Amino acid sequence: MIIQSAKVIVTCPGRNFVTLKIVTDQGVHGIGDATLNGRELAVAAYLEHHVIPALIGKDPRRIEDIWQYFYRGAYWRRGPVTMSAISAVDTALWDIKAKMAGMPLYDLLGGKSRESVMVYGHANGADIEETVDSVGKYIDMGYRAIRAQSGVPGLADAYGVGRDRLFYEPADAALPTETVWDTRKYLHFAPKLFDRLRDTYGFDHHLLHDGHHRLTPMEAAGLGKRLEDYQLFWLEDVTPAENQEAFRLIRQHTTTPLAVGEIFNTIWDCKDLIQNQLIDYIRTTVVRAGGITHLRRIADLAALHQVRTGSHGATDLSPVTMGAALHFDTWVPNFGIQEYMRHTPETDAVFPHDYRFDKGFLYAGETPGHGVDIDEDLAARYPYRPASLPVARLEDGTMWNW
Repeated sequence: MIIQSAKVIVTCPGRNFVTLKIVTDQGVHGIGDATLNGRELAVAAYLEHHVIPALIGKDPRRIEDIWQYFYRGAYWRRGPVTMSAISAVDTALWDIKAKMAGMPLYDLLGGKSRESVMVYGHANGADIEETVDSVGKYIDMGYRAIRAQSGVPGLADAYGVGRDRLFYEPADAALPTETVWDTRKYLHFAPKLFDRLRDTYGFDHHLLHDGHHRLTPMEAAGLGKRLEDYQLFWLEDVTPAENQEAFRLIRQHTTTPLAVGEIFNTIWDCKDLIQNQLIDYIRTTVVRAGGITHLRRIADLAALHQVRTGSHGATDLSPVTMGAALHFDTWVPNFGIQEYMRHTPETDAVFPHDYRFDKGFLYAGETPGHGVDIDEDLAARYPYRPASLPVARLEDGTMWNW
């Protein structure tokens, strides 16, 4: 068996997605997600010009060797473009292998560790009242865990407050939208949100919150301390993680669980955080961290240190990654939670899939492979549309972390 052909499919059914389709000489095909939000065409070009020509003729069953070929064989290693491309190849190859074996992917990985996967949704509003109402709607839909974000008084735009409650897409313009940030206003406001949420709904549901890299380590430590009484499931991305030692300072001051890693690309990005038990959840995902092959290594390292998985699952990954992630989540022994932002009906039609949601949990399907495909004819009706993520500035004009 050899790889006979491969192609990149770029489509925009509400947002841009990059999909790699690999076909073998026996007619078995697999697909992988290579979407990099705001930089989609960079990954598409990397695949078309550097990866696909080297894939043709290779044995698709040699997943590990192919992974090493594209990682070790690239002198300029790592980074989001390279690792997103490798992720697409790896996911497609696991899809092919599971189809050849006649197994759902989780069986090929080692079988189920659980019957279902707890997910969290995104509740948000322009103010506290809207966010409280939105959390209630997610509870009514059966969610056991909800991420809560709210507009901050005095700031015109706030991270995580989308125009559409279920299909929030932050890449909102061809060129980056500029937003304004004030940490003091946010730190004063955030505890009030969770005080109101716990007063309204009690403690029967998990609540999560995303700081989106906006805080210094001491600011993050202070926020974590003030939120302890509200028993958050986690506080996510409170400070930029380039300096992993920053989390040691946060850890010394708060027992609020910490999560990080959705923008990490390799095990090296999270090694110190995991080994020193500076975080509780690692958020690396199939599409960003080298596919299933490399994500397994990260999860195994995390398991040694009682760190659990909590993979990114926003709309900037396609149903292909969601399907693969659910099979991974169903297998991985140290699973924590899975982010789940619903896609638009247009996206779901382009990417038919067999996973399903029920009462706060997602269930991986039984179809051989990862259970997601692409309707190429339908995808062609939605051409690429330039879209960039926003940027943030402080009120004095200084560039800040979005």
